[in-house]
Amino acid sequence: MHRPTLPIESLPFWARLNDVSFRHVKVSKIDGRGYGVVCEDDVETAEENETGQSTLVTVPHDLVLNAAAVDEYAKEDKNFRQLLDAMIGHRSTRTDILLFLLVQTALASRSGHGSVGVSNPWTEYLQFLPETVPVPTLWTEDERLLLRGTSLEAAVNAKLSALDAEFGLIQQKSSDIPAWNELLWEGTSAVSFPDWIRLDALYRSRSLELPRSGEALVPCLDMANHSASPTAYYDENLKDEVVLVPRPGVRLSKGDEVTISYGETKSAAEMLFSYGFVDPEATTGESLVLPLNPFPDDPLAKAKLVAFGQPPRIHVARDGDVNAGGGPVRWASAFAYFMCVNEEDGLEFRVLQERDGGRQLRVFWQGADVTDRTSDFEALTGEHSLAAIFRLRVVVTVQETLRAQLERLEATAPQDPTTPSAAQREECFRSAMALRSIDTKLLEHAVEALEDERLTLLADKNVVAYLGLTEATESDLAVDEAANETDDFS
Repeated sequence: MHRPTLPIESLPFWARLNDVSFRHVKVSKIDGRGYGVVCEDDVETAEENETGQSTLVTVPHDLVLNAAAVDEYAKEDKNFRQLLDAMIGHRSTRTDILLFLLVQTALASRSGHGSVGVSNPWTEYLQFLPETVPVPTLWTEDERLLLRGTSLEAAVNAKLSALDAEFGLIQQKSSDIPAWNELLWEGTSAVSFPDWIRLDALYRSRSLELPRSGEALVPCLDMANHSASPTAYYDENLKDEVVLVPRPGVRLSKGDEVTISYGETKSAAEMLFSYGFVDPEATTGESLVLPLNPFPDDPLAKAKLVAFGQPPRIHVARDGDVNAGGGPVRWASAFAYFMCVNEEDGLEFRVLQERDGGRQLRVFWQGADVTDRTSDFEALTGEHSLAAIFRLRVVVTVQETLRAQLERLEATAPQDPTTPSAAQREECFRSAMALRSIDTKLLEHAVEALEDERLTLLADKNVVAYLGLTEATESDLAVDEAANETDDFS
């Protein structure tokens, strides 16, 4: 789709027209950081700064784009209401806002769009936003190869697949509505899959969680960049306006950038996935999330996945100051405990007939119905006399998964870790290499911690007794099989 653009220098005119106020600051280009909010004057706040004092940016409530705003827009535009209704069963705050943005982008790209669609301030504001966003879903195929073996590889692939399915559904539903089919899908300015990926990227990288308005996009305030040491924060005042306020005790000079925090506890992978960069100044902890696949030879694998009801994952984290080496590694995987028990241990699946004729899969552990507790098998197995055995199985499973991930991460590393190829952008290369370094260190320490735990469990008296009994039983079976063999006199 052809997208008209507006220079950022024109933003003050749009702001005045829509009652957005700037005090002591402006939006301008910043080398290496895109657009940002910059001081036009010196700013100093007291140690006890209250909301409303020294407010830098104020955005009226009627410009805040959230679920309620989309509903209000649908009351003005019956055609848009028809589009929303066509998506019944597939809607969320995110999809509602993205549909609104899709329509506004299409309206801006076509001067003659007939009677369908109603323009509003967002129609023009979208033209100030960047053409691309450096999140991995918008990377080229060559650039995404840099993520092989990282904790983001599976997440990015899954996101692209989900976006593809989502875009296909929207195209199908809206194509059945003649007016929207004409605006969105016909002609040289028709919407394409990359347009949908871009809108999703804009939403993920710019949405805020407001105290009262909830998940929302806020024009102008979304130009503020992130810092591990932010100088400002956003809030809602008594008029439900969204404001950007300097942090208490902050001193800013003319030309300084005003920054906010995108999330103090977000991991490097989360920052790269949602915002397109890894913060080099972040020092508070590290974490990663990896998919966990069931045992390929487990006859109950499919039933376990259905009963678990959510993607099976392994979470690995380490708190503390990264520069000081961080704290101990901790890990968690609710599915690992579920996948490591079987029928011999007391796990049972039953398909029960319901009154309406339907069938329901139920899960039983030691004879008790635990269908609603499949994510709580760590506690369930912890009450068993073989708790140490179950824990050992889980530790070995998680350790093998992390070790395989580490080996793949090392095997897929670029030959030259300092220079991108001609087909890779420098900023994408730097972000990917930073993530690879963080993942490598965390996986190495996690594998070491799990090895220590494995050795401790192997020394547990209950584990020793169980393994000794198992070996003895297997030896007796081998002897019995040999004794029962028929002599061959041929």
